[in-house]
Amino acid sequence: MSSAEIELKFAVLSVETLRAQLPALGLTLLTPRTFEQNTLYDTPDRALRERKQILRIRNYGGRWTLTYKRPPSEEHPLDTRFKLRYETETEVTDGPALGEVFEHLGYAPAFRYEKYREEWLHSGSGGHMVIDETPIGTWAELEGAPEWIDAMLAGLGIPDDGSITDSYGRLFLSWKEQTGHPAENLTFEEIALDPVAAI
Repeated sequence: MSSAEIELKFAVLSVETLRAQLPALGLTLLTPRTFEQNTLYDTPDRALRERKQILRIRNYGGRWTLTYKRPPSEEHPLDTRFKLRYETETEVTDGPALGEVFEHLGYAPAFRYEKYREEWLHSGSGGHMVIDETPIGTWAELEGAPEWIDAMLAGLGIPDDGSITDSYGRLFLSWKEQTGHPAENLTFEEIALDPVAAI
C-alpha cells in the first residue's frame, strides 16, 4: 500500500548539539547510528528519473527493503516548501537476488549512496526525524505533517530559508559541480573518506 511522504531536510553542523535538543522537543531515539547502503535502479535511458520515480533496494543494518517512489499524479494543495512523494515499501529477504531480477527485466544499477542513519520518533504526532551522515556532509530529515515539521524547525531554531527538498542524488550532483570530484556514486570508498570515525 502506498503512503504519502512529506519531508524537509536541513544541514547539520554539529550532531552532538542537535542530539542534545531532541528530547526536549518530544523525540526519542528509535534506531541508533546504523550503516545504510542504497542502490537505485533505472533503464539505460533513465526513464524512471525522467518521470521523477525511484526504484531502490536498501540494506539498513542487514535489513533489506524495496522502495518505489513517485510524485503526485496531479497538483496537490501542499505548500511547495515541502517535498511530497508517494512511497510503496516492503521488506525483502535477499536484496542481491532481487537486484538480479531487476537486471534481467532491463533495469540496472544507476546510482549508489551510503550513509550512517539514526532515527528519532515523536510519539505524540507520529512524525519522525533522521540524522544522516553522508560522505559529503550531515543532514537531518523531518517527515510528518507540515505543521509538525514547521514546529520542529522552529523548536530547533532553523530559519525559514534553512531547509531544502533536494534528494541525496541532487545534493551529490551539486557537490560534484562545486568540487570537480570524479566520483560517480555517493559512497565512502569513492569519495575516500573514513566511514568508521564516529561522531
